[in-house]
Amino acid sequence: MKKSFLLIASIILIYGIWQSDSFKTIAAGVAIFLFGMLSLQQGFRSFTGGLLEKILKAITNSLIKRLCFGIVTTMLMQSSSLLSVLVISFISAGLLDLAAGIGIIFGANLGTTTGAWLIAAFGVKVKISAYAMPMLVFGILFVLQRSKNLQGIGYILTGIGFLFLGIHYMKDGFEAFKHTISLTDYAMTGFTGLLVFVGIGILTTIIIQSSDATMVLIITALASSQVTYENALALAVGANIGTTVTAILGSLSANIKGKRLAGAHFIFNVSTALIAIILMDQFVWLVDYFCRWVGIADDDYTLKLAAFHSLFNLVGIGVLLPFSKKLATLLERLFPEKIAKVDSPMYLTDSALHFPDTAVEAVRQETKHLYQNTEHLILKTMGLHRKDVFSDNELEQIIQQHQHIPDYDLDSAYERNIKNIYSAIIAFISKARFTWEEKQSGKLHWLREANLKIAEAIKATKHLQKNLQRSRLSKNSFLIQEYDNIRLEIARLLRELSQINNANGNNELPLLTLDTLKARLTSKKQRRIEAMESLIRDQKITPEMGTSLMNDGAYTHDIQSNLINMATTVFVKQDIESLQAQRQVVLTDSELLDLVEEEVDHEQN
Repeated sequence: MKKSFLLIASIILIYGIWQSDSFKTIAAGVAIFLFGMLSLQQGFRSFTGGLLEKILKAITNSLIKRLCFGIVTTMLMQSSSLLSVLVISFISAGLLDLAAGIGIIFGANLGTTTGAWLIAAFGVKVKISAYAMPMLVFGILFVLQRSKNLQGIGYILTGIGFLFLGIHYMKDGFEAFKHTISLTDYAMTGFTGLLVFVGIGILTTIIIQSSDATMVLIITALASSQVTYENALALAVGANIGTTVTAILGSLSANIKGKRLAGAHFIFNVSTALIAIILMDQFVWLVDYFCRWVGIADDDYTLKLAAFHSLFNLVGIGVLLPFSKKLATLLERLFPEKIAKVDSPMYLTDSALHFPDTAVEAVRQETKHLYQNTEHLILKTMGLHRKDVFSDNELEQIIQQHQHIPDYDLDSAYERNIKNIYSAIIAFISKARFTWEEKQSGKLHWLREANLKIAEAIKATKHLQKNLQRSRLSKNSFLIQEYDNIRLEIARLLRELSQINNANGNNELPLLTLDTLKARLTSKKQRRIEAMESLIRDQKITPEMGTSLMNDGAYTHDIQSNLINMATTVFVKQDIESLQAQRQVVLTDSELLDLVEEEVDHEQN
């Protein structure tokens, strides 16, 4: 699809540049304007560094806050595309739900109309090329500096300079047309003209891939009397529809959640455009009334066009915003989650790579996804079920009720549920090319280690599986009991990790912290060795059985140790520390060991 657009644009440009110098000037203006937008986006991207992401996290609890965030952010950055990428990446990473993303995108549609006001008020009435040159000079000077912040300022100044320069060339190009051809000769009136010019606006935006650039073209053409006011309104409506193609193309690299947001963008823009087309006469009257009220002259058509652009987007928000939750439900039905034979990543998308904090959160969520699959594999190997282990039933009873351990194909399960996700996480972290001075890179390093711990836990489970199944064939009740104790230990740890993970984000500190689990693990390792030696000494098991138990006890320790270390990074380490500080809960080493000893004694009793 992208190649088709490139081919169409190239053919049109080659023909236009060959036929007309004026067209060449306009095309150069559009190119410079688009390059300025890219520079401006790059500049604002340099200043995100987690700040924009943190603000976005804080405004998801209110529909009005989401809408205002979309409006204000797009007004400041003059780039709905940058905000759309951020929102898509947050939804893909599971940080925002679809309804929240829809509210922000609705606001962005209104915020982006402020650019038309600036261009109509100043861009075509003031010689802004005079301001472009100094901005380009200082912009390039700052871009060449080593400081990231200075580079960001430089890209912003350079972007604004190129925007001004592009508007200047577009304006000059349309002015030159007056001496050769008048586009107003091709003006069309009535409903037919409305539909034709809406179509032209759609096609132009699809080719240029920017509704902002299309609006600049429309405003400069209108200021040069190369298009009628009536047709300019239709072109603006078409630009609103055409920009949805850009959103759809941008969602191709996103997961199903990102595609749903692109669908919401498409539904909003098309619905808003249909409202404007059906009620065009009423909108024209409303714009005239509004302009007289605020003091805009009747013949100031560029400002009236900007007013129309804002008003019909505002009406669209008023109509569709109350139905944002229902729209989210509809899109979830239209774009259901696909169930694959091989489990695939849920949160890792190319869009998440654009922002450091989003990339870190995407990896964290995907690691949780990987751990959930690992839980399933380990429990199946133990002959247990998730619904039983994570219930309120006593684990000792559950172990006794499930004495049969099936011959579970752990290798196939690994290929099906683990390998693809694990590989994708490692590849994603490798793509996240953030400098090691940034804190996000350190977090990614520890998350990579956490995924390695998961893989090592599965490897230890595979080693344990063989003797675990053999124990079911033994007639030695003491040996069977020891292996049941191993199953009990692992099941208890999985239940406790689940409780800690579920408590994360609440204002409740888990009674059994990860530090306590680590201390208990060390204590149990020694007690397991002592118990095994006692069984051999009392001739309740053979030395060969004891050797197997020794090895399998080490594998059990590895499984537990790796999962606890993983949880320390992925689950609650920072949150636990902050809650401890708030509640002034500080345990000394001796107090921690005493607590562990009490728990172990309680379990044995």
